[in-house]
Amino acid sequence: QVQLVESGGGLVQAGESLRLSCAASGRTFSRYTMGWFRQAPGKEREFVATISWSGGSTAYVDSVKGRFTISRDNAMNTVYLQMRSLKPEDTAVYYCAVRVAAGIPVAAALYDYWGQGTQVTVSS
Repeated sequence: QVQLVESGGGLVQAGESLRLSCAASGRTFSRYTMGWFRQAPGKEREFVATISWSGGSTAYVDSVKGRFTISRDNAMNTVYLQMRSLKPEDTAVYYCAVRVAAGIPVAAALYDYWGQGTQVTVSS
């Protein structure tokens, strides 16, 4: 079993930055793919970014490329999402997820454990 706790969300103005953190516990974090997803009101959960166990491979949804950076610290069992130049359309609940297998998929169904989410609100 894996437990995930997200933090770092909040209310910011457009153009500002936030860094989300996701602390993992329960299993060997360093062996797993980690991902960030988000869900805006009335919309389906959307892939944002993912990172391989080594940190050597990453992927992003097109709408955040160049603005968001995913990273991980395996010694701290933590994955981060640095978000810059935030836009109102980035407003959502952000979730981190663990995939207990290889690969960096974008489909939410391929991730096995999920955190409770942290709210990010970007005002215009």
